[in-house]
Amino acid sequence: MKTAAVVLALIAGSFTQAAAQQLPPVGGPYPPPFTETLSNNVPLAFGMDADDAARALGVPLNYVRGRPGDEIFLAFRNVGGSGLFYKKDRLYLQFRKGRLAGWKGDWGHNWMWQ
Repeated sequence: MKTAAVVLALIAGSFTQAAAQQLPPVGGPYPPPFTETLSNNVPLAFGMDADDAARALGVPLNYVRGRPGDEIFLAFRNVGGSGLFYKKDRLYLQFRKGRLAGWKGDWGHNWMWQ
């Protein structure tokens, strides 16, 4: 009885049309590029100053080291977590001549669990 139901469901499913994604119309609206659909976009751009970077990230920047204009800052980004344990990722920002030259995320081990 079960096999007959499965066979009937497969036969009925074969009669429906496939709903494949169609190409966009010529000259019409195009879907956004893949990189714009990612959920982990960082709102940073090369050439920002420290104030713009802090505003874009929504967190204050903490000085790590370096001479004025050529500093390394650290931003603690709250990326959620459970209600009991919040997860904060570290983001290091390298500035050269007062402008953002690069950044690197640090997802190292939490020192509390060692």
